[in-house]
Amino acid sequence: MRKIAVIDTNVIVSGAIVASDESPAARILNQMLKGEIAYLMSEELLTEYAGVLRRPRIAALHQLPDADIDKLLARIVVNAIWREPAATEDAPDPGDGHLWCLLASEYGSILVTGDKPLLGNPPSGHSVVSPRSYIESPIGDMIHEPPSLL
Repeated sequence: MRKIAVIDTNVIVSGAIVASDESPAARILNQMLKGEIAYLMSEELLTEYAGVLRRPRIAALHQLPDADIDKLLARIVVNAIWREPAATEDAPDPGDGHLWCLLASEYGSILVTGDKPLLGNPPSGHSVVSPRSYIESPIGDMIHEPPSLL
């Protein structure tokens, strides 16, 4: 069984923009849409996905009309594991605190991101990897057991 992932917005946007379905970001987005990976979702993360996909500069790149963005987001939500996490430790990038909170809601979950400040600073008990590392290495297949209470 694969680790439960948190997929950062930059991976979703890259997956929607790239021309090749073989790129790591496109593969991850396609796996999400097909329900082939387990991933966490929160209202805050969904709102971020929607907002970034609708930014004029980003929309010009992926060329999806609003109705198609809505359909994409609906398919992402249908396959997600929904969480409304509580506050936790601060993320290395202050704008990404919601990702750290979401990670904290599931012990051993893995953040998939292209954000360099996040890649080098995983929170305790979690992994932070690039889309390429997630696709190409067995790290996505590893399960972390919760720490022993003994």
